[in-house]
Amino acid sequence: MTAHTVEYVRYRVPEQQSAEFLAACTRAAAVLAAAPQCVDYELTRCEESAEGSAHFVLRITWTSTEDHIKGFRTSEVFPDFLAEIRPYIGNIEEMRHYQPTSVHGSGAAVPTLYAWAGGAAALSRLTSAFYDRVVKDDLLSPLFEGLDPAHVEHVALWLGEVFGGPTAYSDTQGGHGHMVAKHMGLAITEPQRRRWVNLIQDAADEAGLPTDAEFRSAFLAYVEWGTRLAVYFSGPDAQPPAEQPVPRWNWGAAPPYQG
Repeated sequence: MTAHTVEYVRYRVPEQQSAEFLAACTRAAAVLAAAPQCVDYELTRCEESAEGSAHFVLRITWTSTEDHIKGFRTSEVFPDFLAEIRPYIGNIEEMRHYQPTSVHGSGAAVPTLYAWAGGAAALSRLTSAFYDRVVKDDLLSPLFEGLDPAHVEHVALWLGEVFGGPTAYSDTQGGHGHMVAKHMGLAITEPQRRRWVNLIQDAADEAGLPTDAEFRSAFLAYVEWGTRLAVYFSGPDAQPPAEQPVPRWNWGAAPPYQG
């Protein structure tokens, strides 16, 4: 998957025009929201602007630089966007495209899913409760015949790392490709996948994981993503996955991995 590109447009606007500028950007944002080349956008205002001036930064994430320049700027909606921002082109101090780097993350002000769940102890309770159900389930037990007792704790380590905890799984077992490869040739069916999803939600209740909507929606989003990936790699046409780091899940978006 090609990395998105981020455009930063820095404006310096006379203070007396700042309200009009903000209104124009609000109207222009409606065009961005409808553009298929636009991933997201945000306008921020500097708190330390010099007296008499207002400094703004417009951040737009595009699907690619080419999509922005050759797609959006040649589209039928671009004239509407340009009409709103044209009066302020002379106020632009910088307009450049940037590529993301490997340096990114979340600060301690936002708890990880791992911490919110209750840490290692909570995830150990989760996997124990889950596999107690799995080995008794008529649909799933055939997939886990001869289950290695260590598997339960390995999955707890995996989930811990996925949800932002220690890198214990990577340190002792391997990366994402190592986990995915364990599903090769299993021919997991959709009914089995759906049962897996249902049972781990029941196990989460039994293990006392948080029940707030934000956590459970993020938890279920990972479970849906992971199990669908497992079905793909268990199929007859799947190729062995490339070695990849363990995905780090957060409160909203999936990592950009593809099968």
